[in-house]
Amino acid sequence: MTNSPEATPDSSPASTATEPAGSTYERLAEPRSDNRLVLEAGVWHQISPKYVRVQFISTGSFLLLIVAATLVLALAFHQVWAWIPGGILTVIMVWTLAILPRQARSIGYQLRDDDLVFRRGILWQRFVAVPYGRMQLVDITHGPLDRGFGIAQLKFVTAAASTGVVIPGLEQQTAETLRDHLVAVAESRRTGL
Repeated sequence: MTNSPEATPDSSPASTATEPAGSTYERLAEPRSDNRLVLEAGVWHQISPKYVRVQFISTGSFLLLIVAATLVLALAFHQVWAWIPGGILTVIMVWTLAILPRQARSIGYQLRDDDLVFRRGILWQRFVAVPYGRMQLVDITHGPLDRGFGIAQLKFVTAAASTGVVIPGLEQQTAETLRDHLVAVAESRRTGL
C-alpha cells in the first residue's frame, strides 16, 4: 500500500510505487466479517498518518471546549442540567477519538484503467467508483492545521451528486500530482466520448 507515487500516478492497476518510510500505513484495515465488501486486487493507495494527528488536535480541542463549558455552567453558574448534555457529548467525542486511527487506516483509493475506486469505513463501508470521463471538477482544499502538517484533501465532483468523493489526509505533493493526473486523464477520456 502506498500513499503517493514518486512520479506521476499510473492509471493502470499494475502501477507500483515506493514510499518513504512512515509516510503511509502498511495495509488497509478491513472488517473481519465474512459478509464484508472485499477489496479488489491492485495497488491501494492510503492517506497519511498525519491526518490522524490533525483530527486528534481538532476533535480534542472541541472536546476541551465542551468540558470547559460544562464545568463553567455546572460549577460557576450552578446549572445542574449542564452535566447531562456535557456528559453525552464528552462520551461521543472520546469514542470518536478512540476509533479515529482505525477509521483512517480504512481509507484508500485505487487508480484503475477506467476509473478511480475510493473506499472507507469499517462498520459502514463505502466503495465508490468514479469514471475518469465523468469527472467535472477536481479540487484541493486544506485548512490551517492541514497546511501545518503538510496534508490536503482532494475532492472529485461528477454530474451525479451521490458519487462525489473526498479523499482526506493526502500529502500535499500527492494531492497536487494526483489532481494533475486525474485532470489529464479525464480530459483524454472526455474527448473520446
